[in-house]
Amino acid sequence: MYRKLKKLNWRSLIHIQRHLHRKSTKVILAVLLLCFVVRLIPYLAPVRATNIAQNQLAIQFSDRHGLPLGTLLTRDQEHTATVPLNQVSAQFINAILAAEDGSFYHHGALDNKAIVRAIKEAIQAKKIVSGASTITMQLARMLDPVPRNLAGKLQEIWLSWRLTAGMNKNEILSAYINRLPMGGNIYGVEAAARIYFSIPASDLNLAQASLLAAIPNNPTYFNPYDHWERLKQRQKYVLNRMVQDRYITRPIAERIYTEKVIFQSRQKGIIAAPHFLFWLATQSTPEQESSPIQTTIDRPLQQFVEAQVQQVIASLAANNVHDAAALVIDNHTGEVLSYVGSPDYFNEAKLGRNDGVQALRQPGSTLKPFVYELALEKKLIRPNTILADVPSYYAIPGAKLYSPTDYTENFLGPVRVRVALANSLNVPAVKVLEKVGVETFLARLHQLGFEHLNQTPEYYGLGLTLGSGEVSLWELARAYLTMARQGEAAQLVTTFDHSPSQNSPSKIENSRFWQLITDILSDRHARATAFGVDSVLNLPFPTAVKTGTSSNYRDTWTVGFSTDYTVATWVGNFNGEPMRQVSGVTGAAPLWNRIMLHLHQHQEPEGFQPPEGLVQLPICAISGLKPTPNCTSVVQEYFAPEDKIAYENQQNFNLPSEYDEWLARQNQSNCAASNFRILSPHNGDLFLLYPGEQAKQKLEFKLAGTSAPVEWSLNGEKLATQSANTLFWHLRPGNWTLEARSGEKSDKVSFRVELAGIKPTRRGFSIAKPPLSQH
Repeated sequence: MYRKLKKLNWRSLIHIQRHLHRKSTKVILAVLLLCFVVRLIPYLAPVRATNIAQNQLAIQFSDRHGLPLGTLLTRDQEHTATVPLNQVSAQFINAILAAEDGSFYHHGALDNKAIVRAIKEAIQAKKIVSGASTITMQLARMLDPVPRNLAGKLQEIWLSWRLTAGMNKNEILSAYINRLPMGGNIYGVEAAARIYFSIPASDLNLAQASLLAAIPNNPTYFNPYDHWERLKQRQKYVLNRMVQDRYITRPIAERIYTEKVIFQSRQKGIIAAPHFLFWLATQSTPEQESSPIQTTIDRPLQQFVEAQVQQVIASLAANNVHDAAALVIDNHTGEVLSYVGSPDYFNEAKLGRNDGVQALRQPGSTLKPFVYELALEKKLIRPNTILADVPSYYAIPGAKLYSPTDYTENFLGPVRVRVALANSLNVPAVKVLEKVGVETFLARLHQLGFEHLNQTPEYYGLGLTLGSGEVSLWELARAYLTMARQGEAAQLVTTFDHSPSQNSPSKIENSRFWQLITDILSDRHARATAFGVDSVLNLPFPTAVKTGTSSNYRDTWTVGFSTDYTVATWVGNFNGEPMRQVSGVTGAAPLWNRIMLHLHQHQEPEGFQPPEGLVQLPICAISGLKPTPNCTSVVQEYFAPEDKIAYENQQNFNLPSEYDEWLARQNQSNCAASNFRILSPHNGDLFLLYPGEQAKQKLEFKLAGTSAPVEWSLNGEKLATQSANTLFWHLRPGNWTLEARSGEKSDKVSFRVELAGIKPTRRGFSIAKPPLSQH
């Protein structure tokens, strides 16, 4: 009984399982079928005009006076503009219908008569003589390009049916003429009319319309710039078709064919400031695009600056200089008056579309004024501080020690802040940044609008003040505008849309130090050592200016301002090639000079305000101290009121040990020649020996005060007995006492060498003890 029941239950289970399996299979098939239908619905539904609407609209721009600057047809490289059918010349509509689909309004998606005709002609000629594609089929191909095979043709026909099901004839024709390929990267009749003839599509006459209608059949083959005779032959075909379709008479066709039509060069569509217009189009909102945009550009000034850019580049061609950019700003309003991104936007072979105003490049020394202002603001230096422009050595991880040199490739020794900044001396600038701190300076640069300096402080290192980061000319001009406005930051204004600024201007204290920096940068006598008194930087009216040159002469900059205008210029090569011995003063400065003179040709600017709250006192130009009877050159310098007491009580200035090497290089220094002294290393110096660098790292022993043979000893062990006053020694860990003897003279110093850990990888450099050297 049990076995029979067990057998029955087993068979029942199998039956139930099979039943459930059949049922689940049906469910799965139903789900798959439903998914297939859902996926297929988009390919079955009619296509409406709203489904394929084009959003690109032509954007018209004018300058501040209402003068036209040009019309952009799109934001990208494909020039496209969309216009309603009622804003297209009837002459063009007739011409394109006659050329492409004469019975467009009398058939559906397909033209059955044309298909039969095409097949018959192909059989007779044994080759394809004419096509049968309707305008609707061509639109389908524009919307969804497919391979030219049977499967592709079927897909094209299917989409044509869907277009016909969802749109009327005028909607199809409108979508078609706004997408027509019109040669190169030009699409649509409106774009073609504006680029080729500088008119809207509504103004096309019959001659222009018949030529444009001839292009879409084969835009490359009938390109009006390259194949004019071919295009004329195609125009004859279009006109003949128009005669056949009774749009025009034969005499009119013959007259129109002989009518002279001038195709303007493509750049005629943009009268001035192409880089600015393309850049502005990427910044504009849909609300701005709906109406002509009035910009802050001054067209006559813009065209002058464009011409000067081309002339300066031509004069520097022998120095392998090919590119330049310039920006002019109104200091009172922040309005951009001129924006030149390259010598010729339309010269693609010379990378003319590159925008030198927005491109990121190394700024050279143009950031130095901002580190000095910050140091003054934080009272880390005073207006009368003496800085050491002497040989200094900085550790660059993974490379040799770096020793900055100045523009003149000399060292000036003790220099005033004014002289150090005005002459763009590198060593003092690095020493000032060391006081300020890279992190603090980087935060200030961010506050000034240098948004592309987005790496860590360790990445830039002390080289930040010499241009180790990358900035744009736009950012530099905005920062110098803040300086011109005495610390009051302002957004650069490009249009008169009267929209309120999202960021209210902020004040970067303290205004008197911005005024002091301006005074220094406008002091032609202070910068005379490096640039001369009558350099191209000196104008017949007050201007503050700073130059910059990146490494290997790849970039040159000049940024400066009067009380009315800020002008920023860049000269270099977009492809990164170095120029041949072209610096900021010989590359970008002549362009800056020409623009500044032009801006003030009718009215000179007012002078700069003297630094508020500072007093001028006479000092000796050499020492920076209160003049003595022996001082041969007395100049005026600004002092903070609290420094007047120290000024009155100043004693003789004794140079500390950091000047030793510099003194040793001065042939005229009798003091240095007579004082027997070890200049390197200094007493108490610590040197780091990096792993794997033991064979390369050497320490230079240097002595001053004798020309006789020198006996060197280290920890009592003689190294050399008949040596000169310099000797190189391979670093070894330990505590060392170095002694030098020459006759009755001797000197002794102690130093230490330690093993360092693994060196980090970063772009900048940091402070190190001098004068470690690798040979």
